Amino acid sequence: MTLMILEIITVPNPILTTKTQPVAKITPDVLKLAQDMIETCKQAQGIGLAAPQIGKSIRLCVVNLEHMGIPLFALINPKIKKKSWKKSEMEEGCLSIPGIYGIVRRPDKIKVGALNLKGQENELSADGLLARVIQHEVDHLDGILITSKLVRRTDGTETKDRKKLKD
Repeated sequence: MTLMILEIITVPNPILTTKTQPVAKITPDVLKLAQDMIETCKQAQGIGLAAPQIGKSIRLCVVNLEHMGIPLFALINPKIKKKSWKKSEMEEGCLSIPGIYGIVRRPDKIKVGALNLKGQENELSADGLLARVIQHEVDHLDGILITSKLVRRTDGTETKDRKKLKD
């Protein structure tokens, strides 16, 4: 399979603020798209990527936290089933909103249900950065951008420092 680097859609494209449709069936096209999204996310040095960001309005996202020892994975039709009452603030950026960073308040822990690339239903409990990335990507699938959740704008220093940890 030849992997492709996909174009990342940026604001103000309306697909980014449109709620996505569930993946009805995991076809070879969906699997190829997931692999291309993983490759695109890695190439862009992102830690997550949702289908609307590459122009597809379906409930599919990928998470790239390999620098934390977490294997790269895809979530199909993810649904956050549980959120902790405790929340924390952290700087976030977005590949679809270049140059904009800000503090976003999110639940510390979540439980998410999703299909994996084999079509198996999985449930995942996540905390810390993993929980944050999944919530950010699920927001994308619901047409929600970080710009609507910013507590305050920042200069991107925290996010850039986190990226330095990857190298």
